[in-house]
Amino acid sequence: MSDTDTVPNAAPSGQRPADKAPARSFLNQLELDLRLLGMVGAFIIVCVVFNVLTDGRFLTPRNIFNLSIQTVSVAIMATGMVFIIVTRHIDLSVGALLATASAVMAMMQTRWLPDMMGLPLGHAALPWLSIFAGLITGAVIGAFQGWLVGYLTIPAFIVTLGGLLIWRNVGWYITSGQTIGPLDETFQAFGGINGTLGAQWSWIAGLLAAVVAVLALWSARRNKIGHGFRVKPVWAEAVVMAIIVGAILGFVAILNAYEIPSRVLARDFVARGAEMPEGFTASYGIPYSVLLLIAVAVVMTVIARKTRLGRYIFATGGNPDAAELSGINTRLLTVKVFAIMGTLVAISAVVASARLTNHSNDIGTLDELRVIAAAVIGGTALSGGIGTIYGAILGALIMQSLQSGMAMVGVDAPLQNMVVGTVLVAAVLIDIIYRRRVGGK
Repeated sequence: MSDTDTVPNAAPSGQRPADKAPARSFLNQLELDLRLLGMVGAFIIVCVVFNVLTDGRFLTPRNIFNLSIQTVSVAIMATGMVFIIVTRHIDLSVGALLATASAVMAMMQTRWLPDMMGLPLGHAALPWLSIFAGLITGAVIGAFQGWLVGYLTIPAFIVTLGGLLIWRNVGWYITSGQTIGPLDETFQAFGGINGTLGAQWSWIAGLLAAVVAVLALWSARRNKIGHGFRVKPVWAEAVVMAIIVGAILGFVAILNAYEIPSRVLARDFVARGAEMPEGFTASYGIPYSVLLLIAVAVVMTVIARKTRLGRYIFATGGNPDAAELSGINTRLLTVKVFAIMGTLVAISAVVASARLTNHSNDIGTLDELRVIAAAVIGGTALSGGIGTIYGAILGALIMQSLQSGMAMVGVDAPLQNMVVGTVLVAAVLIDIIYRRRVGGK
């Protein structure tokens, strides 16, 4: 047959009629992450089970509010642990480093700044200077540990295991073993119940977040079309948008349903020299700590998906030798990743100590295990190269839901830890089975 011969009934694009795309199911057309759906399903099951066991107390606005602020500290660190594990390292020192950062910030507020700079207690600059000092402390210690791992090639397990022992006791010596507090009122606002938006501003924040989410999805769709990639049907895109908007506004509605007790409102009115109107009510709304978590999640997601640093991190985790041969400075990258982890630990220290309203020597105890578990449950592969920020946050939420639910039911603390350990092992096993099946297709 010559080059000019034609085939009868040939498709215009060169495809045979039999090459038609197979029919796609509803879920396939939505193109939702099956792992994400599985985690959401597990979270829903956990919530429903504990709600039944607690006679409906688990899913009350008050408990969901408490659950959200309890999750923040571990979730922030879990986003950094994703980068650590993706690059095939581990960080066992995060709980101890949190204690050191918390001790530095507490001493800055109550002792060092008042004594050295003459700033009186309650001065407006105290909390911000303290937070800055804590962030620097976390970043420097994290970078130092990364230097030991990257440039001196000491295994991260050993470096951070040593850090677990060192930084916990550094925090103890900084405070001479004392509980330091109460902390500055502005600082305490980052802890949860002492700092919230209120109902009106929560609705405004929720609506803005919903608009941004819709615009981001639509922009991503247009980019795909512009580069010639296949996109979802418009109806599927609309369904995904509706789910996201519904989740955002539903979360805001639940938090706004948690009303401030009348005695607290009355006390606030008395403090302002006013009388509370009859029947006056107000809601807590979104805590500042949750807003901080959202900001961290957005920044870390942008780093992971949109920046050269993020591409280098995942490339190095996928194949370190190939990444180094391609020109990536994997040693400096390790320092950067651990510095990011240290900074996020310091941010978590702000949230954790603010929620307690003081620094205590046992702050952050066992957080390293909770953070690693959250990242792994969220789908971060211990073999490196795979992980998501939203998965780690959802993993932290699942972990906290388990612990909170078991505490409400009356399960002893040792048994709680046994259940969490079992869930972690099961999550890794499920991940291994899932990847084997996907890899075998």
